Amino acid sequence: MLKAQGLACLRGDRLLFKDLSFALEAGGLLTVLGENGSGKSSLLRLLCGLLTPEQGEILWAGKPIKAHAEQYLPNLKYVGHLNGLKDDLSALENLQMSASLTGQDVSAASALAALTAIGIARCAHLPVRVLSQGQKRRVALAALWLSPSPLWILDEPFAALDAAATEVLAARIGEHLAAGGMTILTSHQDVAIKAKAAHTVSLSA
Repeated sequence: MLKAQGLACLRGDRLLFKDLSFALEAGGLLTVLGENGSGKSSLLRLLCGLLTPEQGEILWAGKPIKAHAEQYLPNLKYVGHLNGLKDDLSALENLQMSASLTGQDVSAASALAALTAIGIARCAHLPVRVLSQGQKRRVALAALWLSPSPLWILDEPFAALDAAATEVLAARIGEHLAAGGMTILTSHQDVAIKAKAAHTVSLSA
């Protein structure tokens, strides 16, 4: 359902990568590998429509995502390297606000269940500014327990997580894939995720 054809990415005067192609279907996992500076995050931002490729195109259900963004973006859940949280809102409020921006009506009970699933329920009513980096990361990732989007694009989702949270998140991604979802992620960690079809893309710095 998602296909990249001959992608090239230029940042400033530096060519990060070129001639990059891949296809991902329902149930598929794609892990993007590469050293810092190789363009992993830039590739994810291209796939989210946040950057425009220097060359090539990205297709969703056979249609270019740039020309059909209104059809593509509702199918996408992106969790970036930055957590994208509002410091003055509580963990619970952040989840509900984030969902509302994508047209979801998430109840406080559903948001609390998501925070519980990733082990951060005790911080549900605390302002995000007082949380540790690991706790903030869990709050951002709790949105994956609420997301109906078939395509998840995750930039270093396991960063700042302890072993228990890493296992829980890997299981959640596996559930998403088993239900016919797709996931593209970057990771410096070797995390086992159950997938019907697992692929890798390697970028060179």
